Amino acid sequence: MYGFEAMTFNIHGGYLEAVVRGHRSGLLTAADYNNLCQCETLDDIKMHLSATEYGPYLQNEPSPLYTTTIVEKCTLKLVDEYKHMLTQATEPLSTFLEYIRYGHMIDNVVLIVTGTLHERDVQELLEKCHPLGMFDSIASLAVAQNMRELYRLVLVDTPLAPYFSECISSEDLDDMNIEIMRNTLYKAYLEDFYRFCQKLGGATAEIMSDLLAFEADRRAVNITINSIGTELTRDDRRKLYSNFGLLYPYGQEELAVCEDIDQVRGAMEKYPPYQSIFSKLTYGESQILDKAFYEEEVKRLCLAFEQQVRFQELPIQIDSCAIRNLPD
Repeated sequence: MYGFEAMTFNIHGGYLEAVVRGHRSGLLTAADYNNLCQCETLDDIKMHLSATEYGPYLQNEPSPLYTTTIVEKCTLKLVDEYKHMLTQATEPLSTFLEYIRYGHMIDNVVLIVTGTLHERDVQELLEKCHPLGMFDSIASLAVAQNMRELYRLVLVDTPLAPYFSECISSEDLDDMNIEIMRNTLYKAYLEDFYRFCQKLGGATAEIMSDLLAFEADRRAVNITINSIGTELTRDDRRKLYSNFGLLYPYGQEELAVCEDIDQVRGAMEKYPPYQSIFSKLTYGESQILDKAFYEEEVKRLCLAFEQQVRFQELPIQIDSCAIRNLPD
């Protein structure tokens, strides 16, 4: 921490920091993962997890188990911990915790709209939504036919409403427009979250700025790669890139004109923090890029614990990583 920040931090944040440190001790260890790798059935996984903090959430589940059941119950543990922290938090930490939900809300909106477009059952889609991204009128998303209706009927009363101003158009909802909507919403969300963390200052601004900049850069790379060979123009790409991050603005200008994965690699290797990620790729290969970015994200989250935690979203993000690893 910086200056006199540490002198008053414990007045409002001391208890929740202790809770965060306690959650860290409950994360799966390398030994846990080694044991899980030896499991031959899902019941073996349940038996091993019974000795961890996930145990109480799985103990009453009957056999046969399914992968989705394990992930659902482990996610429930994460949601319970989040809700406990939110009820104990005061401003500005409570607002910070609310920001963490917005990304899941965006993903849920896209999931429902895309699934409805492809005539999937709404109830089935709702079951696949992340619990942290749920809101009261989410089921009504199925009736929207274009961006304006999506905003007017559903999103106007949600925290996503301010981010939707750049998405509103009369265009029909098709796969391309939905993906553009997702990236536009994420851009607005990340920039808003970044500004909020900058206003908080101190360790929060330092650590969260790095984590959010990394996310903005990762999304810029993914947007570039996924738009290669599509009708998305260079100007369209630029509009979807966040206005901060290590790649902003010159790296983004290079990405905007890339026409294949090798050109993306050439642009990214000019930035030392990303050289190690792209060095794992052979030329023309992009399949393992997501995994390489994911591993780098986990490293940054773990390193952030070396400081006294301010408002970082570390416990929730790292717990999410642990849950993501289970199905693998």
